[in-house]
Amino acid sequence: MRISAFSTLVIALLLGGCSLAPTYERPVAPVAEHWAEETTKQGSPINQLAWQTFIVDPELRRLVVIALDNNRSLRQTLLDIEQARAQYRIQRADRVPGLNAAASGNRQRLPADLASNGQAGVASSYQVGVSLPEYELDLFGRVKSLTDSALQEYLATEEAARAAQIALIAEVSQAYLIHDGAQRRLELTQQTLISREYSFALISQRRSNGTTTALDYQEALGLVEQSRAEQESNLRQKQQAFNALVLLLGTKDAAKAIPERLSTEPMLVQDIAPDTTSTLIERRPDILAAEHRLQARNADIGAARAAFFPRISLTGSFGTSSAQMSGLFDGGSRSWSFVPNLSLPLFDAGRNSAGLSLAEARKDSAVAAYEGTIQTAFREVADALAATDTLRREEAARRALANTSSETLKLAKARYEGGVDNHLRYLDAQRTSFVNETAFIEVSTQRQIALVDLFRSLGGGWSPDKS
Repeated sequence: MRISAFSTLVIALLLGGCSLAPTYERPVAPVAEHWAEETTKQGSPINQLAWQTFIVDPELRRLVVIALDNNRSLRQTLLDIEQARAQYRIQRADRVPGLNAAASGNRQRLPADLASNGQAGVASSYQVGVSLPEYELDLFGRVKSLTDSALQEYLATEEAARAAQIALIAEVSQAYLIHDGAQRRLELTQQTLISREYSFALISQRRSNGTTTALDYQEALGLVEQSRAEQESNLRQKQQAFNALVLLLGTKDAAKAIPERLSTEPMLVQDIAPDTTSTLIERRPDILAAEHRLQARNADIGAARAAFFPRISLTGSFGTSSAQMSGLFDGGSRSWSFVPNLSLPLFDAGRNSAGLSLAEARKDSAVAAYEGTIQTAFREVADALAATDTLRREEAARRALANTSSETLKLAKARYEGGVDNHLRYLDAQRTSFVNETAFIEVSTQRQIALVDLFRSLGGGWSPDKS
């Protein structure tokens, strides 16, 4: 029988078998089919809203680009993709027979009692050709299942990296918004401090003249000290938000990249329309990553089942052989070998059964993890929808309340300076106005942060093709 290495390769490829992995079926999502109607509003469809469109402010877009290029945590996640891709390529290579070029030589002295002719001598042999390393005929899909598992792990890692990119965009946006809110509160506090110091100076002068009481003096002094304390608190919050931005940007020049003056215009798209829960499952990267891991565990069951069946492997070589190196390429020096090997498990002390049980248990665990990821995602979206809906109305109410307090302060100041009301009522109007203005800034910031949360939780945002 004459079989070349090429014929061996063709036969091996044709004998690849089918997989014993269970047919994959996506688990039913353990959540409602629709969001609560009271939180569903009209707006920009999330599937048409890349992060470059969602973020309106050009300075914030610039900072996000810097972070995507330099953030160390994201860089580590992207390197994990390269590891998973390499692992998949290694596993996939096992499905195709390899060919190696081989050359060898051997010289051996045999004593007389071992030589076939009864005389001591030196024997030589030389070989050149190609060889087929041990290759498993995948009749029962073991190698295919392992390859499928590695592929799904690679795809899961890709989705995890996409989730990390979206999370980084959200973190940069939220840190920028917190920095903006702290800056706005700081400016309000500084303006209030100037006004209160002026009022305190007047009270101090009147006290010297004996036209005001010690109580008025202490009340005015207390408001000044309150403003100074609020100023330091807002300075601290602004600096901490600044430091968070520097860390997220990940570059040594990050501090210079952050603008000192922030925009007074909206930084984000103000309305986002949520899709159905099924669309969320199809798009949100952490859910897709969990499903890929579930598919990998499903493929592992196929590999574990195949371990119960015979394993056939092939090795061989084709080339020339000669007792003299100079005769390697002479006529009649062709040589070949073909070595099939069959291995059938008879007794393994329960190893294969335990391996199958382990694979099935890991799949059940992956199903639970997949369903848990969906439930967590559903809650995050529901929370973000509720937050954006209620904060929108609260922001409007806080704005109206702040406007009313501001008008009240003007009237109280005029009445006090006209001698109609006492100083305590004017001081109370100052306190109320400051509290309501501060509350409006905080709620406005919270609403913008909630929009970022909604954008992230809906799985939107990653479009690397746009600049």
